[in-house]
Amino acid sequence: MRRTTARLADGREIVYFDDTPDAPVRTVADSRDLPPFQPGSEMRRDPLTGEWVAMAAHRQTRTYKPPANMCPLCPSEPGKLTEIPEHSYDVVVFENRFPSFSHPVHGFHGDGMTTVDGRELVQRAPGEGRCEVVCFTSDHNSSFGELTVPRIRTVVDVWADRTEAMSKLPYVAQVFPFENRGEEIGVTLSHPHGQIYGYPFITPRTARMLDVASSYMDKNGRPVMGDVLDAERKEGTRVIESSEHWTAFVPVAARWPVEVHVVPHRQVPDLPALTDDERDDFASLYSRVLRHLDSLYDRPLPYIAAWHQAPVRECRDLAWLHLEVFSILRTKDKLKYLAGSESGMAVWINDVTPEAVAERLRNAG
Repeated sequence: MRRTTARLADGREIVYFDDTPDAPVRTVADSRDLPPFQPGSEMRRDPLTGEWVAMAAHRQTRTYKPPANMCPLCPSEPGKLTEIPEHSYDVVVFENRFPSFSHPVHGFHGDGMTTVDGRELVQRAPGEGRCEVVCFTSDHNSSFGELTVPRIRTVVDVWADRTEAMSKLPYVAQVFPFENRGEEIGVTLSHPHGQIYGYPFITPRTARMLDVASSYMDKNGRPVMGDVLDAERKEGTRVIESSEHWTAFVPVAARWPVEVHVVPHRQVPDLPALTDDERDDFASLYSRVLRHLDSLYDRPLPYIAAWHQAPVRECRDLAWLHLEVFSILRTKDKLKYLAGSESGMAVWINDVTPEAVAERLRNAG
């Protein structure tokens, strides 16, 4: 794979990852007339939960459901300049033009920790971090599930590359690669793409999982994910796909109507820690998992694919890398809405058993 780094017209970084042997040298400059990249976001800590909330008002003007011929993630053409200056690409990553978190230089006045209304009750801080867009293919009408296994393998390497790069930034505490797919999920750009967030804090979900992992290790002397994986592989009723290095299964306490966890058989903290064999194996298995998902309702499944990685500097011995893929589609034409119990109290109620979903997924595709 060839890696080429360049800059867009407003100073944002763009990185090309080419796996095609005869891919052209990436030398096309961004000729758009763009203002300097100066997003500003802040964070406020909720005094009732202790959780940070990002405020990024500049995102209100981000691109919203453009027609296919105006897609900003397609390669540039004469008379149509996009976020990617080149006329073709394999996989490309660039800094988000409308980020939720941004480099400290463009942060909230660079003024460090302050308070709201001058009271200690609510802390406020610059929204420092990094947000990147990952375009999986130049084909606007494709999807991740339609990628070849070698291309999926390239994307795995790209995720690992960007995780390593973001982990070196002193203001990033956790790196989160993810993909949103489908309008029902809230996707505003239909081109096959994902994102990577470099958070300046450890996210609430990760903090909770690490607390549980720590307590379980103290009590049992073993990692909780290892025991979950062993139990699922032995029981088998919720397993969708399995290979030498990975198992995909519906979790025993699934929250979503369709939910699959893809877990490596070896405890590793993050994507960069995977071996070449483990990356190869994931690419093949994940391709099959996506075929199951798209065959479930005989239509492209709207989903979120979320990588759970260890924090950059803390609790790396407790974390166990894994991918969670889930959908809000509970039937072919009905959505699972997060109503009172889920949104108000974070108590999930599922309308279908994990065992039933697993059987349907195994038989699909």
